[in-house]
Amino acid sequence: MTLLEKIKKGKLDHVFAELYGKSADLPAQRKRYARITRPDTKWLFSTSGRTELAGNHTDHNHGFVLAASINLDTIAAVSPANDNTVTIASEGYDPVSISIDDLEVHPEEAGRTEALVRGIARNFSDRGFKIGGFTAYTTSSVLKGSGLSSSAAIEVLTATIFNHLFAQDSLSTTELAIIGQYAENVFFGKPCGLMDQIACANGGIVSIDFADPTKPKVRTVNFDFSDVTHGHTLVVVDTGGNHADLTDEYAAIPFDMKKVASLLGHRTLNQVGQSELMKNLPLLRTELKDDRALLRAIHFINETRRAKLMYSLLKKDDFTTYLQMVRESGSSSFEFLQNVYCSKDTTEQGLSLALALSSSFLKDSGAYRVHGGGFAGTIQVYVPTSILHNYIAFMEKLFGKGSCTVLTIRQKPTMCIAED
Repeated sequence: MTLLEKIKKGKLDHVFAELYGKSADLPAQRKRYARITRPDTKWLFSTSGRTELAGNHTDHNHGFVLAASINLDTIAAVSPANDNTVTIASEGYDPVSISIDDLEVHPEEAGRTEALVRGIARNFSDRGFKIGGFTAYTTSSVLKGSGLSSSAAIEVLTATIFNHLFAQDSLSTTELAIIGQYAENVFFGKPCGLMDQIACANGGIVSIDFADPTKPKVRTVNFDFSDVTHGHTLVVVDTGGNHADLTDEYAAIPFDMKKVASLLGHRTLNQVGQSELMKNLPLLRTELKDDRALLRAIHFINETRRAKLMYSLLKKDDFTTYLQMVRESGSSSFEFLQNVYCSKDTTEQGLSLALALSSSFLKDSGAYRVHGGGFAGTIQVYVPTSILHNYIAFMEKLFGKGSCTVLTIRQKPTMCIAED
């Protein structure tokens, strides 16, 4: 029986239930996988998107992050190729192909999927693995430009395919994440951190300490926001903005933070303590003449401390204080990090509006914050499950039907889920 036949006959429903949770729409998942699966498909893969829970823009300065894999994912149906060509055919897009005989950086590919695939192939080759070609048909439920890391998901998915086909699954999820970051930094041309890739690759809720970015410390915590005890549902609200033209805004954040660290004799802000920063603020303000950079440094110090505390609060099952920390994280991003709207166009403030409406609706319950990179895209909201439908109806009046997406935490890591 081919994989396509197994999908259609429901033989993989138990796998889908494990991936997407007890409320999974199994018929919809069957149709989704069947759309990309061919009679000669040999492997099926799945990599989740991610949601950042705390540590907004701290990873690139070697801080501390709390994040989680989610029930939205990018999937691939993969067949072997007869030559050294890797082809990625993503649903809704033109196929892209690269030859693994040429694994040099192509400047003209910057910002394109070809660059990511070429960079991942190069890293596997540099690690000594004998790689080959394949064809992958993919589709994704990870909302693009949503802060749920659609780009990291495709990076980790591609690395997972290489790992399974050519490295006998010998690389860890953290190593796959590092390979994805390498491709994005060196080939794609975006100076991203590593949090997105680790959260997409790992499964569950993870804390990540980037003090040594070559060996990030990843710890897991088992927590269910939506169970009877905690009674909250995680929602992202898409305000309609897009991250596509905001690379300069994102790049300015690590640049500003490292600028402050450099004047204090350090490479990154994780090496700067709060007392050292505060003591030197007068000097820094005189030398930098950049108050925004100072505010972003203050955010980093406080957000890193807060993310560590939030991890311990989940471990102790102190959800009430955890929600308070979520609100503090959101306020810090808005006031100090300043990534809720783009300073070059203050007329576009969908995130600010969504936060204001959430505050008005939830009052003292739940919590809300900017989600992901910021400037456009989504906010993250913890909504008491008892008022979930009312909240969604309230927000969709302004942002449109389908703008609210309910998330659940996925426990499974990036993986090959079935093999012919």
